[in-house]
Amino acid sequence: MANQTLSKAKSAKNDEFYTQYADIQKEVNAYLDYDPDTFRGKTILLPCNDPEWSNFTQFFAQNFEQLGLRKLICTSFAVKSKTNGKLYILNHDTNANGRIDIEDLQWSYLEGDGDFRSEEVKKLRDEADIIVTNPPFSLFREFLAWIVEAEKKFLIIGSMNAITYKEVFPLIRGNRLWLGNGFQSGNAFFSLPVLQKDYAQGVYDAKTNLVKFRNCCWFTNLEHGRRHQPLALMSMEDNIMYSRHKEIRNVGYSHYDNYDAIEVPYTDAIPSDYDGAMGVPITFLDKYNPEQFEILDARDFTKIDKLKNKTTFLIKDKDGSINGKTTYARILIRKRQ
Repeated sequence: MANQTLSKAKSAKNDEFYTQYADIQKEVNAYLDYDPDTFRGKTILLPCNDPEWSNFTQFFAQNFEQLGLRKLICTSFAVKSKTNGKLYILNHDTNANGRIDIEDLQWSYLEGDGDFRSEEVKKLRDEADIIVTNPPFSLFREFLAWIVEAEKKFLIIGSMNAITYKEVFPLIRGNRLWLGNGFQSGNAFFSLPVLQKDYAQGVYDAKTNLVKFRNCCWFTNLEHGRRHQPLALMSMEDNIMYSRHKEIRNVGYSHYDNYDAIEVPYTDAIPSDYDGAMGVPITFLDKYNPEQFEILDARDFTKIDKLKNKTTFLIKDKDGSINGKTTYARILIRKRQ
């Protein structure tokens, strides 16, 4: 149901999902634990984050000094036509109370509506060191391309399904983008405007006005410790004997019809002693350690000539069939020697 909710939001251009303060704090702390100076001396841009409702602005403004920021820039998007967005700047103690925090935010009107694609917001992007936000679900591809073209550091939220996009997966394989630390227990809770309840059927909690998604994740190119933790895995023999997954225990590993690789349907079932190519779920990226595994181009392992011309590096849909039965999207990986 959560997947359907997110898809409905995307198709309806319904992008009003507000990130919780605690989730932002938890995620940012993961980067500070790895490198306390991650944000020190940096200019942070928060596109489309009005302080009246944005917890991103609240968090970075309130923690301006603790993070050691040089400057915080926030923009708001004017939903109604013929109105202007707002620009918020925080870089010094404006009220002379001895600290820099949200009370020191200064604002002015933008020339346009605050669309991130506008030239004036592009200039703010170019000034920034790190871009942090929950971008519109309907514009995720375009927003990510907007960041990548400027070669900026970033921390953004998106659907787990974005991993399979042809614009996204090459960045993952090229070690230019990876998953962040993640939401608590994999559950992302967002607050909603009242009129958006129709897009939260099945996962909407009327008591808290929050909607839960299980297929949201953080995308980033900032380093964090979990990304470098190796997976503890069993050998192929032990998996076949003791795996908790019935697809593996006493059965073994199947080979794809069209690829020279074995199917590994669960991340914890990856055999530690197999040196060949393995197809794993896209959720593997939540545990991916680039020092332990390398991500492969599936086209290099296909047995079918026509599949070599695919535009994606993944195994998708019926191309990844086993004995004629279609599997889910798979990433090909191989153990590093």
